[in-house]
Amino acid sequence: MVGEAHVSMIPTTPKKVWSANVNGHAVQALAPSNAILLDVLRDEVGMLGVKRGCDLGTCGCCTVLVNGEPRLSCLCLAGQVEGDDITTVEGLAEGAHLAPIQTCFATHGGSQCGFCTPGFLMAAEALLDSNPEPSREEISCAIDGNLCRCTGYQQIIDSIEAAAEIKRGDAPAPTPASNPHPNPHPEGPDQPSMPPGHAR
Repeated sequence: MVGEAHVSMIPTTPKKVWSANVNGHAVQALAPSNAILLDVLRDEVGMLGVKRGCDLGTCGCCTVLVNGEPRLSCLCLAGQVEGDDITTVEGLAEGAHLAPIQTCFATHGGSQCGFCTPGFLMAAEALLDSNPEPSREEISCAIDGNLCRCTGYQQIIDSIEAAAEIKRGDAPAPTPASNPHPNPHPEGPDQPSMPPGHAR
């Protein structure tokens, strides 16, 4: 302390405006110039579906798509992807309904505790976008950077196979479980909001 002012002994990293296209929306955030993408997406953009697992690039929980390619957000500086198109698990749903890969994970038991699921969903979505008819071996290779401690992987591979069939048109899309609900976080006065106390 010098008088009443606190003098930090550790230098702080200067902040800068970071911008990118996240889930189809242009976003800007004020973030340290050395911030990793995982922290910016979670703490500044509010994409809490991106999970922090190992911080070492070994578990795959933090996988996002950058320009359609899977990327570990814990090993990527936000500055490296500035201005790029980033998709998180929140961007998979089609309006108020789940995407086929999300529905298949739910119906085929691909998700149990759910912590690793966002990373698996993003890796699987990247695979199906590039290869609509993957073999089980190709599915295994696509998800080999993602760790799950619950399922034993069999159900995950089954889920991805089922989603591939839906995306190809070989199987019907599942019937939505419910009608769309109003957005609980409206962006403007003309958008409806949930009644007080209504669950998200």
